[in-house]
Amino acid sequence: MNIDRNYIRQRIEASIAIKQEVLKDEVLMDRLLALSNECIAAFKRGNKVILAGNGGSAADAQHIAAEFVSRFEFDRPGLPSIAITTDTSMITAIGNDYGYERVFTRQLEAISKPGDVFIGITTSGNSVNVVHALERAKDLELVTATFTGQAGKVHELAEYVIAIPSKHTARIQECHILMGHILCGIVEDAMFERPVK
Repeated sequence: MNIDRNYIRQRIEASIAIKQEVLKDEVLMDRLLALSNECIAAFKRGNKVILAGNGGSAADAQHIAAEFVSRFEFDRPGLPSIAITTDTSMITAIGNDYGYERVFTRQLEAISKPGDVFIGITTSGNSVNVVHALERAKDLELVTATFTGQAGKVHELAEYVIAIPSKHTARIQECHILMGHILCGIVEDAMFERPVK
């Protein structure tokens, strides 16, 4: 296969095209705004945001949690958030003892409290451990959300479904981190004064 600049251009154009679809999706925007308001309310009452996913979605979960805890666009107090994808000892212990499908539910049972926000990230919408975590999160009285693609079981489980209208994993992931950055930006700007430059 002859790889040239057109290969790169086509992928950039595909990424732009799906973002144009997202830009037209008023329902998605309303859901993201509502989820942002849930996160703001949770932080104000002393709750936290918990995120989970597999593979690239695990990386997105960690990325978003880091933006809340450290900072996004300006210095301000940290916000309590955790990605339950990072502790290899925890994940392998739970996976070994209870099965990989429970690696997130077991952690939610241990560290969450009612009123926390749980965001399960899955491009397919069918990752078994994310599906189980969303089901358990409801029982634990958490606010439930998902970043996902256009189909899958999580659509029926989460209160806030941020669904990217695509079946292409890479394009969905690119939009997920954009949605994550927008979420962090809304929360940060709503809760803190931007420093004057």
